[in-house]
Amino acid sequence: ICKAQDAGFSNINLDLMYALPDQDLAMALHDVEQAIALQPQHLSHYQLTLEPNTLFAAKPPAGIPEMDDAWDMQEQCIALMAEHGYAQYEVSAYAKPGKRCQHNLNYWAYGDYLGIGAGAHGKISSGADGSILRRWKPKHPETYISLAGTVQGIGGDEYVLPENRPFDYMLNALRLVDGFSLQDFEFRTGLSRESIAPELQKALAEQWLIQDGDWLKPTELGMRFANDVMGLFLA
Repeated sequence: ICKAQDAGFSNINLDLMYALPDQDLAMALHDVEQAIALQPQHLSHYQLTLEPNTLFAAKPPAGIPEMDDAWDMQEQCIALMAEHGYAQYEVSAYAKPGKRCQHNLNYWAYGDYLGIGAGAHGKISSGADGSILRRWKPKHPETYISLAGTVQGIGGDEYVLPENRPFDYMLNALRLVDGFSLQDFEFRTGLSRESIAPELQKALAEQWLIQDGDWLKPTELGMRFANDVMGLFLA
């Protein structure tokens, strides 16, 4: 990071992972302290996840902290970052004022993007007919290169069906501390706000969301149980 700063970069991110094998609270806090000492403008701080269908999940390492211990790490690390001016604006993203990651915000706001490169994914919306296309490229670099410029080089694509759009949208928008507007939901998905009224009422009743006019945002409880809130919108 020092070399990047010396080169003139003014908005730098550091990624930190916690709940690592044999890690305790003091070690997790020390990692954050060391990161803050380097004075980056942005920090990504997320828990180790053993993804299904991976060798890591099939043969997990010993010493992974219990969930309660991982929660203590998350809670106290968030507090430490806040003390130093890093405000949480997404599930695992913290930034100094004016330094939020615009690239990632586009994903979380359900914006469009092109996927270029092996294994890349893209999302393209059509204003003409309201369709939403998700497209991906071949994962293996050699396959991607050999098929570049051909129809097969696309890898695959599919349209997001209307019944799947609420979950597709919420999977991103509900990661944001600031939440989303119902007007934006309608604009991005082509659906009416009435189409998700029962799910929103459930989330409000559980105190996972709060509503202020057209705007909805997760509560602290809702951020903690983000997967459950998102799950309400599954088709």
